[in-house]
Amino acid sequence: MAFKFENLRVWQDAVQLSADVNILIKKFPKEEMYILSSQLMRACDSISLNIAEGSTGQTNPEFKKFLGYSIRSGVEVVGCLYLARKRELIDEITFKIFYAQTELLVISIQSLRNSIN
Repeated sequence: MAFKFENLRVWQDAVQLSADVNILIKKFPKEEMYILSSQLMRACDSISLNIAEGSTGQTNPEFKKFLGYSIRSGVEVVGCLYLARKRELIDEITFKIFYAQTELLVISIQSLRNSIN
């Protein structure tokens, strides 16, 4: 693997979350395509993209800053999940599964950020 981020478990997990959410939003009604579906997908993608951008050729403080952006995007994903549940686009079980997946990812990113000097 040519890039540092490709070996990071948090990046791999973030890519998996995006893949899982992509499958999920395909079940949303068409009227949500440019509203919540788009916002949820962009927030998910932003997690892995910020990890990748921050890890390559950046200083440790800069990498930590980008990891912070990833954490914020993870929190945005959770916010979107709450909206999807409230709009009855997902059921409670699906909400809990994606909530837990996102929560674990955010905790992992926070741990990585805290480990960087």
